Amino acid sequence: METEQRIAQTIAKDIGARPEQVRAATALLDEGATVPFVARYRKEVTGGLDDTQLRLLAERLGYLREMEARRAAILKSISEQDKLTDELARQIQQAETKAALEDIYLPYKPKRRTKAMIARENGLGPLVEAILSDRAADPEALAASYLSEAVPTVKDALTGARDIVAEGLTENAALLGDLRSFLQKEALLKAKVIAGQEDKGAKFSDYFDHRERWADVPSHRALAMLRASNEGVVTLDVAPDEEGVARAEAMVAAALEARGTGKADAWLRAAAGWTWRVKLSLSMMLDLLGDLRGRAQDEAIQVFARNLKDLLLAAPAGARPTLGLDPGIRTGVKVAVVDATGKVVETTTVYPFQPKNDLRGAQAALMTLIARHGVELIAIGNGTASRETERMVADLIRALPASVKAPTKVVVSEAGASVYSASELAAREFPDLDVSLRGAVSIARRLQDPLAELVKIEPKSIGVGQYQHDVDQHRLGRSLEAVVEDAVNAVGVDLNTASAPLLAHVSGLGPGLAEAIVAHRDANGAFAARRDLLKVARLGPRAFEQCAGFLRIRDGAEPLDASAVHPEAYDVARRIVKACGRDIRALMGDSATLKRLRAEDFVDASFGLPTVRDILSELEKPGRDPRPSFVTATFTDGVEEITDLKPGMVLEGTVTNVAAFGAFVDIGVHQDGLVHVSQLADRFIKDPHEVVKAGDVVKVRVTEVDVPRKRIGLTMRKDGGTSAKEDRAARDANKGAPKGKAPRGPMQAGPKGGDTGAFGAALLDALKKR
Repeated sequence: METEQRIAQTIAKDIGARPEQVRAATALLDEGATVPFVARYRKEVTGGLDDTQLRLLAERLGYLREMEARRAAILKSISEQDKLTDELARQIQQAETKAALEDIYLPYKPKRRTKAMIARENGLGPLVEAILSDRAADPEALAASYLSEAVPTVKDALTGARDIVAEGLTENAALLGDLRSFLQKEALLKAKVIAGQEDKGAKFSDYFDHRERWADVPSHRALAMLRASNEGVVTLDVAPDEEGVARAEAMVAAALEARGTGKADAWLRAAAGWTWRVKLSLSMMLDLLGDLRGRAQDEAIQVFARNLKDLLLAAPAGARPTLGLDPGIRTGVKVAVVDATGKVVETTTVYPFQPKNDLRGAQAALMTLIARHGVELIAIGNGTASRETERMVADLIRALPASVKAPTKVVVSEAGASVYSASELAAREFPDLDVSLRGAVSIARRLQDPLAELVKIEPKSIGVGQYQHDVDQHRLGRSLEAVVEDAVNAVGVDLNTASAPLLAHVSGLGPGLAEAIVAHRDANGAFAARRDLLKVARLGPRAFEQCAGFLRIRDGAEPLDASAVHPEAYDVARRIVKACGRDIRALMGDSATLKRLRAEDFVDASFGLPTVRDILSELEKPGRDPRPSFVTATFTDGVEEITDLKPGMVLEGTVTNVAAFGAFVDIGVHQDGLVHVSQLADRFIKDPHEVVKAGDVVKVRVTEVDVPRKRIGLTMRKDGGTSAKEDRAARDANKGAPKGKAPRGPMQAGPKGGDTGAFGAALLDALKKR
């Protein structure tokens, strides 16, 4: 119970809530409730925690429970060794991180035979006691008394003593904590190209001779340097500068209270310096590299998740007949027409480009399809030959007879379309359709409804992250699945038209129940009411409670089934309707009437004010879609290749990806341009998401074109911005690590001269116990 209270208090601080809110939410999640369900339909229980808070709560809950399990295991291990004191137990209970726990456990952790163990077996423990106890003594003279067959020389004796002292230092939790804090503030990350790897690693040339403060390294640079290191292009080192090294060695010596002028103090300082250089600096470097990797991964996963959310919640073009084009040169342009419901009605392949160059035949075939199926939208994949295909379609639209309504052409991201085309899911959905044509279907459908189509693709394959292959794939997958779940449930799903992959992300369902729902629908026809879900095999009351509010039935017998009002609250909604004296269908959407009601009048023992307010809001705009209105970007005629770009050009484009350092924009030249974070606005921007998100249509000005490296610099600033080259020059001018202040603590405290000191006393005590 004490453990759960500690966890609740810790999480409450992290998410800005009260411990009782955390405990209530934890209980619901432990019972199997999903985050979307708790956020939407259990506001009274949790005190109104939103989905962002609940996601963080769930993540921290897992970490802290693992930590508590480790804490218990450490306490048990030390207790079984009969070494657990009240003070040690207190330190273990107060440790706030896994790293702090492991530091405390180090001296008690079962280990292989070490040099220090061998030295103790050879009788050198008392030599260390003697050196620590009498700082005026000569260690060499003391060592002469401890020679044996196993320790033939004074040098061997002092080497063994140094090993014992070094092991005590490397297992000193307080020292490790102080060093780690010091280095986190003062250490530099240094990258250096490995001789002969310059050509192989040309894309990492920015890091061939690079250094910056460890604490300041942004996620994208950290991941780039780590990848360069993994590919054998650069070496990485994390260490303080020369002054910092001296201060670190002094911190280690201070742990021994070796400040006097005696020979023993001098020997102990030398031992401390050796321990830093040989033992601690390497372990600290590995720790800091691990921390850097973890920090960079956390940020990269957050960026990917945010971009994925923006992409999933992009504006749908709607239920309109759509022609999808998957561009290609030699293999032709794959064509698929889907009707307003997304059903495939016709496919073909046209060859307007080399080697066939049948432009007229391709346009004639497309014109026939447009007229035959009343096509209103044309979705063009943004891959190879995208601009050429777009130009062909533009010419075609201009040539359409007046009797045919001109469709709207839109360039669509085809990220992940090829992955979907070759997937088992696509094979089951289109068993008789060629793999290449499935991509065209996907492109058409993702224009109609991005969310419904993109959920069929593994999130990692959609490609809106930075260095996504360099991060923990399990954590990335878990985070992205959470984003998909939140997006699907925020929008809601039409129970009678949704595919199994889309239904699988609805709260409380999953792949098995989603397939069962589709099978029931195919066998028995459309669902007439939400309650009919209980007739689906294996879908019980618990799953119904979780999923019902997120599923919609249009034009059913129960009007509330088309809304986000949960069936458990239908009685509240009916009381509201009765109070208005109106038919429910007439009342839904009547904002004027509903706004005159007081939510407080409908609160009862089961449903509080937050739920009543949600019901009133839903009745005002039943089944509203939270996604924005559909807009498209218009690419500039004559700008089709990177070589067509010139600095100063003003173009329109679509934001395809947002990273920590800026936004990538598709301007129609097969290579996205970068708007650096400093170029996004005329004011200071810390996070690019303050200004743009994936899918936004923006106007940009070209500032730099680097054809060999395929780099395009763009700006959204009204003053015309600066080039990327100027930005890099400014950053380079500001490089360098500021000198830190002298650390406080062990180096500035403690008795002088021959006093053993706190650590020395502890080491002596440990030696006597051993």
